[in-house]
Order: sequence, then structure tokens, then C-alpha cells
Amino acid sequence: MTDYKVKDIGLAEEGRKLIDYAEQHMPVLMHLREKYARTKPLKGMRISGCLHVTKETAVLVETLRAVGAEVAWSGCNPLSTNDKVAAALAANDVPIFAWHGLDTDDYYWCIEQALNIEPTLTLDDGADLIFTIHNKRKELIEGLYGGSEETTTGVIRIRAMAEDGALKYPIMAVNDANTKHMFDNVYGTGQSSFDGVLRASAILIAGKTAVIGGYGYCGRGLAMRAKGLGADVIVTEVDPVRALQARMDGYRVMPMNEAAKEGDLFITATGMKDVITGEHMKVMKDGAIIGNAGHYDVEINKPDLEKLSTSKDRVRPALDEFKLKDGRSIFLLGDGRLVNLVAAEGHPSEVMDLSFAGQLNAMMWMKEHGQNLDPDVYEFPEELDKKTALMKLETMGISIDKWTKEQARYARAYAEGT
Repeated sequence: MTDYKVKDIGLAEEGRKLIDYAEQHMPVLMHLREKYARTKPLKGMRISGCLHVTKETAVLVETLRAVGAEVAWSGCNPLSTNDKVAAALAANDVPIFAWHGLDTDDYYWCIEQALNIEPTLTLDDGADLIFTIHNKRKELIEGLYGGSEETTTGVIRIRAMAEDGALKYPIMAVNDANTKHMFDNVYGTGQSSFDGVLRASAILIAGKTAVIGGYGYCGRGLAMRAKGLGADVIVTEVDPVRALQARMDGYRVMPMNEAAKEGDLFITATGMKDVITGEHMKVMKDGAIIGNAGHYDVEINKPDLEKLSTSKDRVRPALDEFKLKDGRSIFLLGDGRLVNLVAAEGHPSEVMDLSFAGQLNAMMWMKEHGQNLDPDVYEFPEELDKKTALMKLETMGISIDKWTKEQARYARAYAEGT
């Protein structure tokens, strides 16, 4: 197996500074690293990972190694790898295969290189590694204890595989942990996506109409931050309950074909293809900016945009201007990929501290239980969720109440009434 392949190993020193900085803002994960450094609960495990190569991911990778695991890594998006961080991991003897700007063939080549350690556990974001095992590396399935999935899109994908009988080893849906989706998806996506929008476009959000495609946890975070920055927010949805919630949270709600006429800025976060199509682009304002915060670059129909255009010009590092045949311009953020990672640095370290503490716990749980589980999608254990939240509160200097013995008794006293 090739030891590593990154853009430039000479960037390692700069990458190490970024990783060291992230460690200072990830106290829960660092506490777990210290706690398990001697006992090494993942000793003997080989973990193939496929996850955005950011400074926070590097802290997770080095923690997994510190607690005993052998690790090989690839990126889970062609444009999300921080080349400095990748170089720093390679310089620290991590077999990593990732660089910014991968084409499709190289992207899957990198995943296969990470699988050459013949993993006992997998850690995925988007399920491309999981699917590669099922599609091209089936011989690895027998040796797998289990795996984990980090993001909403990947969980949807593996649940569909399980329902179809196609999933061949157990996967824990870390994304569905409360300490993941209620924080990472809401506060992480909301803040980091607007970080990306602002870096890419340098626009003023206040006074503009922002259209948020989808009102799941990520959409809620986006709408919250858009409102906080002074935008008039419109939400589009297909789920009536989420649409109702968005309205009662104070946002306007309407179909995309109506919102398309009003929006100045559009951000999608649905996990579904064709949220914005050519039909919507045809009625958008001159100068409308469109971007995506979902995992794959299918939410905005880029072929439709290209068909409507006479030219494409990169006007800023992560912003392309498409000149339409009728003279209007539409600006696309980050090539339609994850705007928070293409145009910015991804989620803040503090929120990834929760998510990656969950990933570490999931790996240890799967080592202990995975071989006795049927191939299926498993929920993150509630007790681990609460422990992670308590640890985070402690690092923030926050204490909370506990039930008294009488309250605990009352909670079980179902016969007591008025």
C-alpha cells in the first residue's frame, strides 16, 4: 500500500499548527484521549476512515491512534480537504489519501487505498466508503466488526440499503445522536455555511431575502443565522410538519418556484437532488447568489445552469458568475458543493468536539458489540449521548441539577395521580 498521497508534504508544519489550535478547542475529545491512552481500548482494530480532512478531523484521527487503533484515511468530498492538514497527518505517519480538487476517479482511488489496511471498523461521512466496500471490496465484509456514519445524507443512504437487504455489516448512525445533529447540524452548519458565504461573496446579508431550502436540523441552523444577520428569511419544504414549524418560528414559507422570484441568496440543505433547477433560475433576480450546504452537489442542478448560460467566469476564489442568455447573472458558490468546507474551514472545533467524541465512542462500542449484531443501522446509545453532553458542560464550567431520591422514586411511581 502507498504510504500516503497528499498535495504537498511541505505544508505539514502549517498543518500541525492548525491541528494544535483545534485541540485547544476540543476539550471533550482530548479528555477521552487522555482517559484511554493507557488502556488503549481500540488496540487491534484497523479503522478505514472517509471524512472531510479538516483540522478537527485530524484531532479525531490522532485520538483514534492514541487509544490503540491503526488508521488509514481518505477525504469524503473532492473539494473539502485542507491540504495543510493532510500533509501534517502524512508527516505523522498516517496513511492518508486526500487532496483538494480531486476528480471522480481519484476520489474513489483514495477511498480504496484507505481500505487496503483491511479494516475491522469503518468511519464514514456520506456512505461512499461503505458503498465501495459493498460494491467493489466485498471480501472485506467478513472481517468487519461494524462501522459508523457521520452525516444525514449517509444515514439516509444506509437506511435505504438496510431496508433493501443490501447492508452487510452493522452501522451506527452517529448523525442521529442528539449530541451530533442537535449541535453539529444546527449550530455548526448555520455558522460555518454563512462563514463560507461571506468569504466567497463578501456581500452584506442584512436587508437581503435569504431562501433556505429545507428545514431539517441543518436548515434550521441556516435560517437562524440568516435571520440573526438581518435577512428576511423564506423557507421551502416538502414536509408539512417542518413547514409548519418554520412558519411558527417566524419565517415565511412557500414553494421554491415562488421563492425563486424573491430571493437574493439561496442555500439548500435537504440531501435531495434538484432543489433548485433551471425553472427556478429562469425567474431569479439578476445577481442572485445560489449555494448548497448539503453533502452532495446535486441539490442545485448545475447542468441546467450551464444550459441557460452563455459564459462562466470565476470572479472570486469560490464564486462563479454565470451570464445567462437573457443578460442576467447568477452567481454559484463553491461549485455547488458544501459551501462551508469549499469556501471556509467547516464547522468550528467546539461543535465538532461533540460529534467526534461520539465517533470515538461509536468505534469502541462497535468493537465490543459489533460481532454479535445483525447487519442493520443502529442508534447511538442514549447513555453515551448523555455522558458526552455532561462532559461538554463540565468543560464549559456549567453544572446542572440531579434528581433527588424522592424524585427518582416519583418518576417510577406510575400509580400516583392527582
